[in-house]
Amino acid sequence: MSFIFKSIDHVQLAAPKGSETIARNFFKGILGFQEIEKPETLRKKGGVWFAFANYQIHIGIEEPFAPAKKAHPAFHVENLEALKKHLTENEVSYMVDTDLPGANRIYVHDPFGNRIEILEWT
Repeated sequence: MSFIFKSIDHVQLAAPKGSETIARNFFKGILGFQEIEKPETLRKKGGVWFAFANYQIHIGIEEPFAPAKKAHPAFHVENLEALKKHLTENEVSYMVDTDLPGANRIYVHDPFGNRIEILEWT
């Protein structure tokens, strides 16, 4: 083959119309992602984009909206215990999962019900 996949450019999660402020409160306010500006040509579609390190999370508006209950992004973190404490302090519930050997991991749901996996390799 003459093509090569290099990396994931971004992950998109869906949200209902008018939910940009809620997305900012969660992804920027609680998770600490940086908001990045959407290109002018895409702003009319709504939604909001975030980044951390070299990765982007795009929150796109979908009508009718249905959250992703099984499909999900998985984020590798350092110091999962500190994140769990931070989530608890911000009243964000999470579920501990011990099924993946070699990993400490939890699942959270964004404010729209989308599943998000967060893990730390041991």
